[in-house]
Amino acid sequence: MIVDAYADQMLRLAMSFLGNWQDAEDVCQEAFIQAYRNLHRYDPSQSFKHWLLTILYRRGLDLKRKRRRLGRLLRELKSNFRRLASSSTPTPLPRSSNIDLAGSKESLINPELLNGLSLKQKAILTLWAQEGYSSEEIASIIGCRPATARVHLYLARKKIKACWEGKNGRL
Repeated sequence: MIVDAYADQMLRLAMSFLGNWQDAEDVCQEAFIQAYRNLHRYDPSQSFKHWLLTILYRRGLDLKRKRRRLGRLLRELKSNFRRLASSSTPTPLPRSSNIDLAGSKESLINPELLNGLSLKQKAILTLWAQEGYSSEEIASIIGCRPATARVHLYLARKKIKACWEGKNGRL
């Protein structure tokens, strides 16, 4: 019942800040599992939906951090491998395709507008625009003060406006 009630909303939010359908599904599934395992920690005086979205957001942050670390490791290994190969053989290494750990650009929601936003800005913008949350509600989900949520929202909207004006000329 919980999955049926919240899956669509959680998938939309995860997709907005992860930009990859498979990652969004994985993070949602992990969030539901974590919520089920920790039901005893849920405070009934708080909103269940906010509790779930907080878990989802934190799982998304964990995934992004993991991908960033893996990306750094892969770049370092690639660099070391090229350095070793160039010192031992005169033949150049074949060019390998770059691995896009965050998902393809085609899978992003409105990539031109969201590319320049941080993960936190994407999440806050989605919670505000699509879900209609106030800065206080967003702050409780993201884990910051309401003023900080408003600043992130302002910066996200400012970046999107600048991108939009750059693509379409002055509005």
